[in-house]
Amino acid sequence: MKILKIIHGYPPLYTAGSEVYSQSICDELSKKHQVLVFTREENPFKPDFTIRTLFCHHNLSITLVNMPRAKDGFRHRELDGRFQELVSEFSPDLAHIGHLNHLSTGIVDVLVAAGVPIVFTLHDFWLMCPRGQFLQRNFGEDQLHAICSGQDHAKCSRNCYKMFHSGYEVSLALNISYEISHRIPKGKAALADDRHWTDWIEARMDETRNLCEKVNRFIAPSIYLKNRFINDFGIPADRIQYMDYGFPTHYLTPNQNKERSEQYRFGYIGTHIPAKGVNLLIEAFASISDAAELYIWGTKDQQSTKALRQMAAGMHNVHFMGNYVNSNLANEVFSRVDCIVVPSIWGENSPLVIHEAQACHIPVLTADFGGMSEYVHHMVNGVLFKHRDAKSLTEKMIWATQNRKQMEQFGIRGYLYSADGQVPGIVEHCKELEVIYNQIIEHNGK
Repeated sequence: MKILKIIHGYPPLYTAGSEVYSQSICDELSKKHQVLVFTREENPFKPDFTIRTLFCHHNLSITLVNMPRAKDGFRHRELDGRFQELVSEFSPDLAHIGHLNHLSTGIVDVLVAAGVPIVFTLHDFWLMCPRGQFLQRNFGEDQLHAICSGQDHAKCSRNCYKMFHSGYEVSLALNISYEISHRIPKGKAALADDRHWTDWIEARMDETRNLCEKVNRFIAPSIYLKNRFINDFGIPADRIQYMDYGFPTHYLTPNQNKERSEQYRFGYIGTHIPAKGVNLLIEAFASISDAAELYIWGTKDQQSTKALRQMAAGMHNVHFMGNYVNSNLANEVFSRVDCIVVPSIWGENSPLVIHEAQACHIPVLTADFGGMSEYVHHMVNGVLFKHRDAKSLTEKMIWATQNRKQMEQFGIRGYLYSADGQVPGIVEHCKELEVIYNQIIEHNGK
């Protein structure tokens, strides 16, 4: 089978959840099938849409398109043209899309025109939310990253794209006669900006809704995400199925030589973007910093990481550990902590780190929201705190430090949806994908 895997980033350039999962299935599928990955890179010194291909081995190759300046776009005809050439040359039996952000929605039209059936794994809300996570930008306001109750064109323009408006209101505050100097009637500048972005959002949402009608099968890695797309976005229930992620469990095993410490050790693994809530974790930990330790792994030397370091200044028990390698999680990360905290402020659907910790018998402390509470049940295989509530997180961290034995038992229970407490392995997971692929290919050929 010739499989075309499409994802907006791929390791080692991008190492968030969807990218790591994509690499895992491509490595496994390429043992029996020919796999071509189509993804992006961001080289600001090369022209946009430049294509280059890396050959990993005889069954796996990676084609990268350069997209350093397309942050909020959704359809790029130049990219579509290059992708069409790739499809013609590779002639795939099936395309498996993971994400189209930073790429182009036109990719779907190219595949449909070529008669290539499409499987689409949903990793977030990008199809139903222009920013993907239902978190508002709230530019210029005190409440940062407010959670959004639902998509609305005018609200998106006002709360998430306001930084692209002309700045009429700011001009008035500075006593600058913006309208007079530009010969624009009073108030018209701000109204024109708002109208433009409202219309842009409407066009963008029409595009993603139409795109959904052309996908043969959606896969959702959590019931929460599946239900959101059915109930809030109108995806027919018979075209979307629940299927959790698969994991390379050969390196995700409990560490028998785990380090012991008198102080309780919390850990965080992942990127340091605001949606992940690392700042909330540091704020919560500040109240108990003398009674425990906090280890933070992930992106380093970026502005967000520096800001987090400043938040933790003076807290001697907060340790920034830098980047990590997934294949070394058991020995280099989980061996050094007693609990993993997943403090995300958005509705995470099926965090890889929760599964990885459970595979290694490390208890998880996370929010009572989205797919996080789907895979961690309170006082069964972990502990839940009130979503986006630092005080609640502090209380649960204190409880963990005082109930170490019970936390260890939560970790041993691991993954609740298998008899042995183990997360789905990548081999069996890819066998299930193969069944889906063959069903779609057979149905598409009729």
